[in-house]
Amino acid sequence: MSQIIVSRHRGVAAQDGAGVKLTRIINQPKLRYQDPFLMLDEFRSDDPNDYIAGFPPHPHRGFVTLTYMLAGRMEHRDSNGNTGVVEAGGAQWMKAARGIIHAEMPKQENGLLWGFQLWLNLPACRKMETADWADYPEQMLGKVTYDNAEIRIIAGEYDGQVGPISQPEQQFLMIDVRLQAGAQISIPSQQQQTRLAYVYQGQVSLNGEIVTRGELLRLTPDDTLVVQADEAAGMIILAANPIGEPIAQYGPFVMNTSAEIERAIRDYQAGRLTA
Repeated sequence: MSQIIVSRHRGVAAQDGAGVKLTRIINQPKLRYQDPFLMLDEFRSDDPNDYIAGFPPHPHRGFVTLTYMLAGRMEHRDSNGNTGVVEAGGAQWMKAARGIIHAEMPKQENGLLWGFQLWLNLPACRKMETADWADYPEQMLGKVTYDNAEIRIIAGEYDGQVGPISQPEQQFLMIDVRLQAGAQISIPSQQQQTRLAYVYQGQVSLNGEIVTRGELLRLTPDDTLVVQADEAAGMIILAANPIGEPIAQYGPFVMNTSAEIERAIRDYQAGRLTA
């Protein structure tokens, strides 16, 4: 195994919402939290039966969700009155913080629906802030273009380009690396301690190691990634510094203690979650 690859993992089949079929990559039995990344799901199907029921209204508290679409359209509605549709190449960011109730429903009845949802933890001092939401179409993402490759910056900064999503006091990077056949690029480290890569299309050589679609890699924090592709390929890279606080989770609530989880449940049952 390459010295830059700490471990390799494959996601597991799962269902969420009203029965949406997906692959759970982070927060599954063989790969738990990767602080501050709580969960990463990939949904990818051209069968409407796998996704049409969507994710009806449900609560969240204590963290941030980030949805990034590769194909298809997904609508967001929440208890603060926000609504928007994220389309291919776009991203939506929602800070649940002290509480929000939202629904995510496919805006299509056929065709390919393909994207990711990432859960990013919040430090204790920010978990009870006011909820927020934003919609970022593809043209708002940062882009760095090479002869036969492109990097789209969803969050953080890369090569002078800045993604639209940021977390105060968290150095958080999310980039989409898109490679054509014959591409080779080098991606320097930004020195975040948690560093992950997920190949969502094709296969790549990463510092000499072949990595195929569906593999998530835990990477060393300091080394430069040298990525080569003999065929069209795509890879998501995530990086951030750990928060280093206790994590208590009960479904859609992520706090620091079991007492805070119990309070979140009581607040939701009493209609106070979003107050």
